[in-house]
Amino acid sequence: MRRAVGILRLVAAATGLVALISYFVYVQGFSTFSTANYFAYFTQQSNMANVVVMAVSGVFFLRGRRDPPWFAVLHALVTTYVIVSGIIYGIIVAQSAGHNYTIGVPWSSQVLHFYLSTFVLIDWVLAPGRTRIRWRVLPLVVPFPVVWGIATIVRGADVGWYPYFFLDPAQVMWPGEFAFYNGIAVGTIIGVMAALIGLSHLRPRRDVFTGAVPPRVLGGAAEGERARG
Repeated sequence: MRRAVGILRLVAAATGLVALISYFVYVQGFSTFSTANYFAYFTQQSNMANVVVMAVSGVFFLRGRRDPPWFAVLHALVTTYVIVSGIIYGIIVAQSAGHNYTIGVPWSSQVLHFYLSTFVLIDWVLAPGRTRIRWRVLPLVVPFPVVWGIATIVRGADVGWYPYFFLDPAQVMWPGEFAFYNGIAVGTIIGVMAALIGLSHLRPRRDVFTGAVPPRVLGGAAEGERARG
């Protein structure tokens, strides 16, 4: 099982890399294209990180190792960002159709926004040998999107281009609509991260790596540790 999961993660990493390159080639035909604009998208940044995380975690699985605690947190953060980018993009595409405006979604964009976001969610839910993540790391999911948002707004004011409508002052009213849309985005990020942390606490009856029954956790300490104490 772990070999199959490891191979699937490596395939996902390779697929993400190919999709990123293909989408870069595709958007070169747009008048607003620039290399800086391409890499300014939250989707591109989160998927580039996801390529690295999937590759490293795939190697861990092939070697029969769990994710180290620090890497498990990084894995959860990147998985959150990939899932949320897919959710937000799906909403934008759906709303554009309702306003008689069609957004082109080439196969590379579909892979980045929908297929990979679905894969990382299924992988997180079903892959064996999850490393349990502590709830206290939940606030760590906020700084990157906030810093990215501030940097995007500052850059947008300078170059006159924004990757998403809810950051563009010409498309959303300040401060009401701006706070509303961005509040939804941040709330979604926190909610998805919370769900992933909660799922990491659901362990199988038997550990797939050692065959042992994992200890139950009470108050943050394993029962066996409490008994020895």
